[in-house]
Amino acid sequence: MTVSAPPARVLVIDDEPQIRRFLDISLRAQGYVVALAESGHAGLAALAAHGADLVVLDIGLPDLDGHEVLRELRQWSQVPVIMLTVRSGEGEKVAALDGGANDYVTKPFGVQELMARIRSLLRTRAAASDTAMPLFDDGHLHVDLGRREVTLDGEAVALSRKEFALLALLLQHPGRVVTQPQLLRELWGPNHQDDTHYLRILVGKLRQKLHDDATAPRYIATEPGVGLRFVPAR
Repeated sequence: MTVSAPPARVLVIDDEPQIRRFLDISLRAQGYVVALAESGHAGLAALAAHGADLVVLDIGLPDLDGHEVLRELRQWSQVPVIMLTVRSGEGEKVAALDGGANDYVTKPFGVQELMARIRSLLRTRAAASDTAMPLFDDGHLHVDLGRREVTLDGEAVALSRKEFALLALLLQHPGRVVTQPQLLRELWGPNHQDDTHYLRILVGKLRQKLHDDATAPRYIATEPGVGLRFVPAR
């Protein structure tokens, strides 16, 4: 007996009620599971809590600019993202793609075109799923970045969005030092590269949850004055 794959989950982040309603109806008609968010913060929270196979992201949001949302989610997720905007300039498109968007659609858009782009990205994601994101497992700590799952000795570890983003950044460069400026820039943005106390507090919380000792690190080693390094499995 053939078991069919579960329907793909699409997260729509858009502040316009009529767009959300239109996409909700259109996507469900195509068999997708749909989640809706009306702001950047709500969208990030929904993605962190429930995941998604694809995100449709509006650039003009009331709280965070869509580029900011994209920058933050790319710290810990490689989910395909289609950006929506009324801005049709080439510079806007380049900025979105350079920021990590997979595709770009200008409002008003044809629903069939959008559905075709969604199908294309989901096919690409399925083909690359085996190598989508790093996996770490040393028999005690298990981290699956693609599924956003962290367990320690079989027990789920509840990490905040920033804690998970930090762990993901370090895991993507195992054994290599990630500098303080890079960590601060990617976690808090370019205006916080001197706020090292932010990083110190975050690392302390993450180590506590991973039962990691800063004086004899099992997972996260500090290179004084330089940055942090994830210790590969021995």
